[in-house]
Order: sequence, then C-alpha cells, then structure tokens
Amino acid sequence: MPQAHSLLWHYLWVAPHVLQLGLALVLWRRGLHRQFPVFFAYLIFEAVEELLLYALDVSPAVSSETWWSVFLPGAVIEGLLRFAIVAELWRHLMRPWTALARAGAAVIRAVVVTLILGAAVVVALHEPNRNHLVIKIAHPLQQSFFLVQAGLTVSIFLFASYFKISWPRMAFGIAFGFAIDWCGHLAVWTILNTTIATSARASLDMVNLATYHLTVMVWAYYILVPETAGDDDLDLPADPTLDIWNRELERLLQ
Repeated sequence: MPQAHSLLWHYLWVAPHVLQLGLALVLWRRGLHRQFPVFFAYLIFEAVEELLLYALDVSPAVSSETWWSVFLPGAVIEGLLRFAIVAELWRHLMRPWTALARAGAAVIRAVVVTLILGAAVVVALHEPNRNHLVIKIAHPLQQSFFLVQAGLTVSIFLFASYFKISWPRMAFGIAFGFAIDWCGHLAVWTILNTTIATSARASLDMVNLATYHLTVMVWAYYILVPETAGDDDLDLPADPTLDIWNRELERLLQ
C-alpha cells in the first residue's frame, strides 16, 4: 500500500510542478502566455507554492501549524486563479459571441464573490481562540472551491456539446485537464469524509497527487504536441440560436 514520504510520494508531489514550470516556459517562448495569461500565471504560482509546501513538509524544523498557515492563503489564491481560468476558458469558447462571453464571465465572477462571502461568514462563526482553526477552515474551503469549479467546468462542456460549439484545441486541453483534477479530488474527498483509517487516508492522498500528475500530463500533450491540419476536419457549425441570443443581448446592453 502506498505510504506518505515514500519514494513514489516524493515523486508525485515534486515532478508535476517541475513539469509545470517547464510548460510555463514553453508558453512564454511561443507567445501563448498572451492568449492564456491567467493559466500561465497559475502554472507558475501553483508550482512555486507546492514546491514551497513540499520543502516545508520535509523540513523537521517546521511545525504542522506553520505548514497549514502557509497552505491556507496559498489555497485561497490558487482557488481564485482557477475561477479566473474558468472565465478565461469560457471567453475562448464563446469568442464568436462577445456578448454571451461577457455575460458568462460576469456570472462566474458573481459565483466567486458569493463563495467568498459564504466562506467569510463561516470563518466569522468560528471562535477565534479555537485550536487548529486554519486546518478546520482549509479543508471545507478547498472542497467548496473544487465543487463549484468542477460544476462550472462540466456545465461548460455540456453547453458546448448541446450547442455544437467547437473548442479551440488548447482551451479544450486545459479544461479537460482541470475537469480530471477537480472531479478526481471531489471523489477522493467524498471517500475521505467517511474513512478514518490513517493508512486509507494516506493512500487516498496519493490518489490525489497521481490525479494531478495526470492533469499536468494532459496539459503537456496539448501544449507540446502541435495541432495538425486534420484537427478541424470534424468541426460542425454551432447552433444558430447562439447568434440570436448574442444579438438580443447586445441590443439589451446598448
């Protein structure tokens, strides 16, 4: 059974984030960071954050409370970047329909504000002197982020499928990778909430690490493997209803 601090555990924590930095460099050199600036920022921030957390975790001089105190603000920033990425992907998907793209991005921002306000209420209801308050906040907050982000991503996929919208190749790869990661984390956390055995929790944590490794590998494929001429052969015309909605929304906004 996989164990924490095994060779595999070290590899799964470190390797994906080193690869992320490499992918960020590729995006920069190809000028793709201008098309996906939020995703580019996420690759760098998340990699640096996780490598820092790894260094703190393996250091015997760092206490558990210190580790979680570093983890929580990083998780909040990371969660906000992920919401911004969802909005960025939506804008790429809906590029021909600018009014709908702006409206969808506004809805995502409203969801973020609502979630942050809800989290602030939860924090305010806790006693300020309660022990391990950071740990008690971190897990529910992350679960809420993953739940909403997974729901938004799956909804975008269903929307694109229903209206026959062709994804830009790289945007699809980013969205597909995140869908694997977020849905995988939700499944693992659902099991964790009903499992108390330490050995089982360590194994499920390894599953989370492996799932994120798979996510980064998906991004690596869509970033590093060039698009071929045949990739657009199966593109179908989008539902004309979108044009009608876009025109009406533009008229309302004027």
